[in-house]
Amino acid sequence: MSRPSSLASDRPVLLVQLSDSHLFAEEDGKLLGMDTCDSLAKVIERVQTEQPQIDLILASGDLSQDGSLASYQRFRDLSAQLNAPTRWFPGNHDELPAMQQACAGSDLLQPVVDLGHWRIILLDSSIPGAVPGYLADDQLQLLERALSEAPERHHLVCFHHHPVSIGCRWMEPIGLRNPDALFAVLERHPQVRAVLWGHIHQEFDQQRGGIRLLASPSTCVQFAPGSEEFQVDSTAPGYRWLRLHADGRLETGVSRVTGIHFEVDYSVKGY
Repeated sequence: MSRPSSLASDRPVLLVQLSDSHLFAEEDGKLLGMDTCDSLAKVIERVQTEQPQIDLILASGDLSQDGSLASYQRFRDLSAQLNAPTRWFPGNHDELPAMQQACAGSDLLQPVVDLGHWRIILLDSSIPGAVPGYLADDQLQLLERALSEAPERHHLVCFHHHPVSIGCRWMEPIGLRNPDALFAVLERHPQVRAVLWGHIHQEFDQQRGGIRLLASPSTCVQFAPGSEEFQVDSTAPGYRWLRLHADGRLETGVSRVTGIHFEVDYSVKGY
């Protein structure tokens, strides 16, 4: 657990989410035809221009495409340009041992962060060797404990896989396999304001009771919203920003880069 920060300040806190970067061991590695290192660098440049003061960067899984130590070291080097505290959590393409090695001696994998009047909880929804997600008992227990210990704070819960249908038929089988267990915990804690994830390579923003459900674009290839079969979208890479207010309000938006053009290589399967 992180050391609780003071609740005295009412200043909003600013988060930046970088998701699904899919970096390779090779610097010029391409996913579906897009140079993922180059696209991440361009997104980070945009963040630097638009967000001069960042309180926390969230790297929400699939940082790597091949699970290589070199890819994680590259992500760490690129994101360090933003000069802000950063937290990682794994997605289905990530290899946790290599990720842990790349994070050695840092707090990058610390799962609970207190910022102002908010607590951010980061969970591991990955299943080794599988594409869908699952929140194992230890993750649900971590969630319950983190929520129970800070009832006075507003909470943002984050993990990689989508816990609700997003309207893409081909992605239905590869979301979170036990969403009912997740929402059973969340519904016991009215201080939960939002759930944030990656994985779907597109924007998503819905309300479920008092909880806002948010997902974000990839820093590389985008998937077409509402698609029946696997389909890449022409929308540019981007990131999500979130402004968390002391009274529990959450403002958020997505910003995308310009000037990236590529030909989709559909010969690559399984993204």
